[in-house]
Amino acid sequence: MRGKIGIVVGLAAGYVLGTRAGRERYEQIKSGFLKVWNTAPVQKQVGKVTEAGKTAALALPSALWDGAVKITKAATKNGTPGQKLDAAIKAGKDAQPGVVRGAEETAAAVEKAADKAVADAKSSAGKATTAAKKTTTTRKTTGS
Repeated sequence: MRGKIGIVVGLAAGYVLGTRAGRERYEQIKSGFLKVWNTAPVQKQVGKVTEAGKTAALALPSALWDGAVKITKAATKNGTPGQKLDAAIKAGKDAQPGVVRGAEETAAAVEKAADKAVADAKSSAGKATTAAKKTTTTRKTTGS
């Protein structure tokens, strides 16, 4: 019983102390993140990733659409229901590589853009951190 009370008291004390110091530190981290996020290089990369995502998103639906058109055409040809079904299945199998290729190209383009954005963001974050440290050091030495 004493152990449980100790845990509850410890958690309560940690909560009270954490909320007093935690909010201030949270605001510091948040403002630092927003400074980096709003820098021109980071926003430039966000724009690139957004555009790459839009372009990639358009490539896959066209491959799917082309496959669907081929299947529909095959299914509406003249012939018996069995022949139509066979033609639709064959058209679906023939369309599969195009859809797979479109999906792979889309994934590769998005991954490449995201990797570049992350690398550039890290670089910008490093520069912003260095600038922030210089500002902090200057404030400490000047007393402002």
